[in-house]
Amino acid sequence: MALVLGLGNPGARYARTRHNVGWRVLEELARRWRAGAGERTAEYRAGTAVFEGHTVDLVWPLGFMNLSGMALSAWRERHPFEPGEILVVADDVYLPVGWLRIRERGSSGGHRGLESIEAALGSREYARLRIGVGGTEAAPLRDHVLDTFDAEEEAVVSEAVTQAANAVECWIVDGVMAAMNRFNRRVPREVSEP
Repeated sequence: MALVLGLGNPGARYARTRHNVGWRVLEELARRWRAGAGERTAEYRAGTAVFEGHTVDLVWPLGFMNLSGMALSAWRERHPFEPGEILVVADDVYLPVGWLRIRERGSSGGHRGLESIEAALGSREYARLRIGVGGTEAAPLRDHVLDTFDAEEEAVVSEAVTQAANAVECWIVDGVMAAMNRFNRRVPREVSEP
């Protein structure tokens, strides 16, 4: 069993924002694997697929980002799992647009969604895949993560979402260390400097 939890905000208004790249990765995986619709509760919606002989649950929290842990807690009540069976996919404003970083444990780095996951698990011992969405000094961080990508950034992020989905597949089959070795680098294209 494997659980992939993609962080984001619910609703069409947020679908293409920087904060929702985690959801975009899950959507890509659901499309690739033709995931069947799973259960839906007030806290999450889920899909299930089999990839390379592994049953994988895809979970989208339905609360806002800083309440992501509520979805994980609700899932865990119904479907117990070990921390080593989960991969959390999230955005990262401290990574350049399109860069990927996988870690098998660590701090939240100030990411409210990851803080909520950590509180729900009572541990930092879970794998996470971060996708760079770039930072800003021109606007408050809260506004920045709820903004969409410009056209040039979107091309890079779309490629990063594909690579992140590949990284998830690697994690499922070969484990976190193999995924780190293969994917902890930026995607080939890069947004030009202003």
